Amino acid sequence: MAQTDTIDQIAERVDHLLLRHEELQRTNALLLQQVQTLTLERDQLKSRLAAARARVDALIERLPTSAPVSPEASS
Repeated sequence: MAQTDTIDQIAERVDHLLLRHEELQRTNALLLQQVQTLTLERDQLKSRLAAARARVDALIERLPTSAPVSPEASS
């Protein structure tokens, strides 16, 4: 009888572990999907940032350069 109880306890633990394993696999799959989504979003944002930076640099290049101010003119 004691051996049957032990086997039943082991079977319950194995069932619990199998359920937990399946749950962790589903969670892992969802997390991987989230990482892929966030990686894509990050790459798109980096691309937009680079484009905006290039536009700002182009605008800065178009700014006229001013003549240096002499100390006499500022007094």
